[in-house]
Amino acid sequence: MSAIELRGVTKRYRRFGIRGSRTVTALHDLDLTVRSGEIFGFLGPNGAGKSTTIDLLLDYAAPTSGSIRVLGRDVASESAAVRDRIGVLPDGYGPIGDRTGRDHVEFAIDAKDADDDPDDLIDRVGMQGPADYPVAEYSKGMAQRLMLAVALAGRPDLLVLDEPSTGLDPNGARTMRRIVREENERGATVFFSSHIMEQVEAVCDRVGILDGGELVAVDSIDALRESAGGSAAVTLALSAVPADVVDYVRALEGVVDVEIDEPSVTVTCDDAAKAAVVAAFYDSPATVRDVTTSETSLEDLFERYTRGVAQ
Repeated sequence: MSAIELRGVTKRYRRFGIRGSRTVTALHDLDLTVRSGEIFGFLGPNGAGKSTTIDLLLDYAAPTSGSIRVLGRDVASESAAVRDRIGVLPDGYGPIGDRTGRDHVEFAIDAKDADDDPDDLIDRVGMQGPADYPVAEYSKGMAQRLMLAVALAGRPDLLVLDEPSTGLDPNGARTMRRIVREENERGATVFFSSHIMEQVEAVCDRVGILDGGELVAVDSIDALRESAGGSAAVTLALSAVPADVVDYVRALEGVVDVEIDEPSVTVTCDDAAKAAVVAAFYDSPATVRDVTTSETSLEDLFERYTRGVAQ
């Protein structure tokens, strides 16, 4: 069973201004499937429609057209049953009021009619001690940890995490990634929306890239690299840089750029050209002292797809 299914989803808003009103299309004919049990990364530039998609999944807004099913249920007619099985860490919303962090966690447990130990949830997210302070005194990072604890209440079947690393220090980000993996190993599906590419690449099985309200790519990161003609940077530390070999390498099919920083050479090329590049320098009079390679980053892929290069 799929955890999330959107079929032909379009969302239009009426926007009013000093010159009158206009219709804005936030999502256009969106088809998206998130498999049960996977960690799915959801990416897109500002204004791409990511937040609108999450609002529709949670029935905070209704689609103009199309259908949405979450955990096998129709969101429009069974929203209460769906929300009971979802844990949500929303972007831009934090704990409010004078209650303590522990109060918030206990309220979330009661709302889910769950039997979690609040101390266990508080400990998992690394906020023992501050849990007994009023949330008005929390830093952004501590509030984010608290909201993650709240999302975990009731052992949800689906976790929807919208910018979960916002405000977290490196230790907090590592804790968040560990919890995502633990929840996934427990059997939960994780829908992970983020601008932090390193966080997505570290935990996600597949990613979907949204641009202009349309899904422009969805696959594993390795498959996206391949379909986008993924490039690599090959850096060779040499005893000397042979000019004739550099000219030969520049002319190889798949080579994009060659940069020289005596006595090293960095070649940007398609993945398929890496072996020929390295072989050319090993066959030269120069001694190859070290070779390092790096694949196209998720950030590079994101830029390519959202600029339309790989569509």
